[in-house]
Amino acid sequence: MADVLSPGQLKRLAVHKYSVQGTSVFEPLMQRFWRWLVEQLPLWWAPNAITLAGLFVNVVTSLIVVYYAPDGKQDVPAWASMLTALGLFTYQALDAVDGKQARRTNSSSPLGELFDHGCDALSTVFVTLAMCSSLQLGYHPEWMFFECFAGTALFYLSHWQTYVSGTLKFGYVDVTEAQLVVMSIHILSAVFGQGFWAFQLPIIGLELKQITVLCSVGFSLLFSIRNNTAVIFLEGGVGKNGSTIAGTSVLFPIVPITTVYALAVMIAMKSTTSLFQSHPCLYVISFGMLTAKVTNKLVVAHMTKSSIDFLDTIFLGPGMLFLNQYFNEILNEYIVLWMCTFYCTVDLMRYSMSVCIQICEYLNIYCFKVSTPRMPTSDEDSADGSSRDSPSVRQTRSMRRQRQQQK
Repeated sequence: MADVLSPGQLKRLAVHKYSVQGTSVFEPLMQRFWRWLVEQLPLWWAPNAITLAGLFVNVVTSLIVVYYAPDGKQDVPAWASMLTALGLFTYQALDAVDGKQARRTNSSSPLGELFDHGCDALSTVFVTLAMCSSLQLGYHPEWMFFECFAGTALFYLSHWQTYVSGTLKFGYVDVTEAQLVVMSIHILSAVFGQGFWAFQLPIIGLELKQITVLCSVGFSLLFSIRNNTAVIFLEGGVGKNGSTIAGTSVLFPIVPITTVYALAVMIAMKSTTSLFQSHPCLYVISFGMLTAKVTNKLVVAHMTKSSIDFLDTIFLGPGMLFLNQYFNEILNEYIVLWMCTFYCTVDLMRYSMSVCIQICEYLNIYCFKVSTPRMPTSDEDSADGSSRDSPSVRQTRSMRRQRQQQK
């Protein structure tokens, strides 16, 4: 598998320090439960394995809802809605305790932070998609499109701000509160039925589901502007002359994500078969893989203090749809959409695996096993060993040399 990170990026990543600021409204209350929960976990359960288990549960339960409502219009069984709420609660809990487990087992590493954010980027796609299906937003495809892509955009924006300031900032209303709202939506759908969201409010003439979307996105935008947008566009970055942590333009990160959304809008509008309206869930998953990768690359750029590579092989996925439309749809668009989804998913997995393998080899750690850096068997550095070993290994080797010289 080809290397993704350069030696310089690996070196900078090894000394990266996680910086976070702010506490949301419900987080102090939830922290009590999370602190209790982590004490119940066995010490052999690796933090990254905890994160991956939570993501698996969240994706599978969300896909159950998508299975019953692939176009966001069909009724979803009550048990499926309850199971999805439980799956999201499980993901939230495991996502919150993985860092605590890392500190508890003395296995914290930059890989853990990157792995956590990477899983969050993917989870955001399925959480918003399952919520839209539960609200039956398929009857309002424009609203569904807006909600799904707004969710991924807000997540990208938070890491764009982190790339600029060097610190991940949480607002009074943030991801914890958003997840609790989504859980409540699934529970209400299970208890009252999905017809509950079709109730039309008098005077304003909007359905309850539309009010829910407006409130969720509106509050998110309100706090996001305060915590993220203001930092990016007004305060500037921590780098030289107000640049990003990598010394690059604070505005450039807008290019990859707007390219993704421009392609999504253009392909949906140019489709003669109403591709998004007919298959909204598959469409969102396909472009969700795309947004997850550009978000992951943004996180990598932040942690390695490097520039963002705009050109990426994953854009070949929507390129299939674009070229098919350009040549008057020589292939069935639904089939090409499946091809695009498969390709983007494989490309994202390949990239993620390559990054994880490189970091594990450089830091001398395991991804899914509690481990500490392995000490070399020889006191002599290999030709390239000093550049690949972790800082702790190099420090130990230096101390050995000093003791030998004293002898």
